[in-house]
Amino acid sequence: MPSNDARTLLHTAVPTAAVGVITVAVSAAVAGGKGAIGAAAGTLVVILFMGLGLGVLQRTARSLPHLFQSMGLLLYTTELLLLFVFVAAFKNTTLFNPRAFAAAVMVATLTWVAAQIRVHMKTKILYVEPDSSAAKTPENMGSST
Repeated sequence: MPSNDARTLLHTAVPTAAVGVITVAVSAAVAGGKGAIGAAAGTLVVILFMGLGLGVLQRTARSLPHLFQSMGLLLYTTELLLLFVFVAAFKNTTLFNPRAFAAAVMVATLTWVAAQIRVHMKTKILYVEPDSSAAKTPENMGSST
């Protein structure tokens, strides 16, 4: 994974995990042990989905740059729909508290998106790849003598 991609993943996953820890603590205080398990599961699901999505998006950006924007929109829509399906699927579970799970999914998703926006606003990404060979200037491009 290139350093820029790893930096983006690190700067989005760490704040999400930190907020997840806070969500687990609040859920444990409000709903007990099952609340803590639900919040931890929700946070892990979001980090997994969003992390995989970020990897797919970065791979698409390198191999098919002309599809980057449409792929990003499709990917985020799919991620949000899948997270909704997860919340709906575990609505009546007895393994953990479903409200804590849903709250953690929502809080972790918002944190991930906010952190990703912050990373992209602070990252200096070149619009044009610099040429590794000698720079072509107008003076040496036109003269053949």
